[in-house]
Amino acid sequence: MGNTAVVVGAGIGGLAAAVGLRRVGWEVRVVERAPVLADAGAGISLAANGIRALDALGVGAAVRAAARGQYTGGTRTPGGSWLARMDGAALERALGTPIVGIPRAALHRLLRGALPPGVLTVGAEVTGLDRSAPDRVRVLLNGAPDGTGASMDADLVVAADGVHSRVRGLLLPSHPGPAYSGSTVFRAITDRPLDLRTDFEITWGRGAEFGHIAFADGRAEWHAVLNAPAGVRHADPLAELRGRFAGWHEPVARLLAATRPDAVLHHDVHELATPLPSFVTGRVALLGDAAHAMTPNLGQGACQALEDAVVLAAALADAADTGTALAAYDAQRRPRATSVATAARRAGRMGQRLSSPPAVALRNAALRMAPSGMAVRMILRHADWTAPRLPTPEAGERQSPVE
Repeated sequence: MGNTAVVVGAGIGGLAAAVGLRRVGWEVRVVERAPVLADAGAGISLAANGIRALDALGVGAAVRAAARGQYTGGTRTPGGSWLARMDGAALERALGTPIVGIPRAALHRLLRGALPPGVLTVGAEVTGLDRSAPDRVRVLLNGAPDGTGASMDADLVVAADGVHSRVRGLLLPSHPGPAYSGSTVFRAITDRPLDLRTDFEITWGRGAEFGHIAFADGRAEWHAVLNAPAGVRHADPLAELRGRFAGWHEPVARLLAATRPDAVLHHDVHELATPLPSFVTGRVALLGDAAHAMTPNLGQGACQALEDAVVLAAALADAADTGTALAAYDAQRRPRATSVATAARRAGRMGQRLSSPPAVALRNAALRMAPSGMAVRMILRHADWTAPRLPTPEAGERQSPVE
């Protein structure tokens, strides 16, 4: 089979796909519409399935070294009482690793560092796909480095261009696309280290959630999720959050106080509430949020994208032809990713999305009465995944960060 691929999108899923495809012998180009890789973003939690996928890609050890294990924490009420504790040590015994927290920018850099120079092109937006040839795809681009239109021919296109995927829209014009979940999220990383008692926390109020992830350097990522109409924005988001979460237990106020106003990111949460009929159309494979954008309530979005990348690479390494490989990728990934997305949506409805006082009280009482190991079992349900093995790159293959 041919072995040239174009990956559309240089996020976590796209970079992971490029790393995986190169490990199985494919020539890869990555195109990213953003003109500059600003390494913006807050933090991310990676469960065992995400770490195992990174191990298969050859970057797991580097990610562990840059991350902080989430051994202590859990879920609380705004007054500070515990609803459920997280036992990171039990997870590590069961899976070989706890959940870890890492800045997204650090994960991006490590994935880029597993690619040689010249693989990534920035400032190039996909405007169309020519799929008239049965075994090739021509990717039409706007914003080539010389300022003119351009195109790339490939045996395979991997669409990893996010929840609002342009490629998905070209392939499946009748699909309704992403839907607003009803929640909006604020995120930031503190400007300085903080003395935090736990590695990870989530606090549920009425129609609101506040959480944090502690990093290895002492800083922390925090997020605030609110029930709100789509498109609502604030002149001073930090001041808005200080008012909204006034009176909530520490370290909420301390986290907000340690944040620069210009560091706050604000995004509405969209999901693919209508599952795709397939993750594959011809020689184009959808991956990550482009295929199965989900709400963040299980912390599985990036982990599922990493799983996609490894399974796609393994399928291409094992199959005799690209069509067979892509069919295997769809058969393996679509049921699992769709199931996780459904579970994430349900978790949100029972968590942050609840706003009725009786419903919140009933949920809190149920969590307090639950067996102590239930939280670990819930995480194991999605995190206990075994990655397929990928070939080891040939000795001496050059790998360095892409600027």
